[in-house]
Amino acid sequence: MRLATYDYKGLTGVGVVVGERIVDVTPLGPTMLDLITADAGTTARLQDAVAAGSGGYDLADVTLLAPIPVPPRNVLCVGRNYAEHIAEGASHGRNDGRMPEHPAWFTKAVTSLCGPADGIGLDLSLTGKHDWEAELAVVIGRPGRHIPKERAMEHIHSYCVLNDVTARDIQHRYGDQWFKGKSIDASSPMGPWLVTADEVGDPGGRRITCSVNGVLKQDSDTSQFIFDIPTLIADISQVLTLQPGDIISTGTPGGVGNGRTPQEYLRPGDVLETHVAGIGRLRNACVAL
Repeated sequence: MRLATYDYKGLTGVGVVVGERIVDVTPLGPTMLDLITADAGTTARLQDAVAAGSGGYDLADVTLLAPIPVPPRNVLCVGRNYAEHIAEGASHGRNDGRMPEHPAWFTKAVTSLCGPADGIGLDLSLTGKHDWEAELAVVIGRPGRHIPKERAMEHIHSYCVLNDVTARDIQHRYGDQWFKGKSIDASSPMGPWLVTADEVGDPGGRRITCSVNGVLKQDSDTSQFIFDIPTLIADISQVLTLQPGDIISTGTPGGVGNGRTPQEYLRPGDVLETHVAGIGRLRNACVAL
């Protein structure tokens, strides 16, 4: 199923996307977190609601929001998880070019997230180096600590698209303490919906792209991960208990603006498109603040 959080004439609800319609299931759980943690009975009623196909809206008549508008805690992010991204960083002196032995973790503030069609505000008095990072994100459905790699996929509820928009100068200003440069308010679009794990199946080999003004900037696929999703879940759950609604963003491939010669950054008026095959597409205009 494709689960979405939406706004219709000022009212927020949750629904299941079927074709070009969204079936409202808000009575079964008023928030996405309720659907993520639903028991078997509620899940069955969700399926019944979809089969009935009533009580919904045309997608064109609603505004899709970030699927989890306010996650329970910061987004868990992985840096340098594609070899080509490490290589482009090394070319600009950002790393030594060696493959990592362990995942590099950082977090993004929950307030950095925005919807799949929201405007991305660029405060050029703060930074002129807003950069794109197309990523596949994983949403946890079952809690767990010390999760073995071979059981990790059982803890996934769904997947979505996320663009980890980053202020590059701020990111590297404090000795590679990335949090501040990754956490500008409403800068990182997410969505357009959550695609449940049973529908996705194997998340490997999914083409992932990012375009700016229709020009392809990033083009890779998730088979190029250095650390695959089970490895990431096993690794981070060694130190913390993963909770339902936790978001893990799995890293970006090569082609970011900061890794280009000359370097490129987002400007007001640019249109940023982020796509993961079988998951969805984000389309966000950049606006001056």
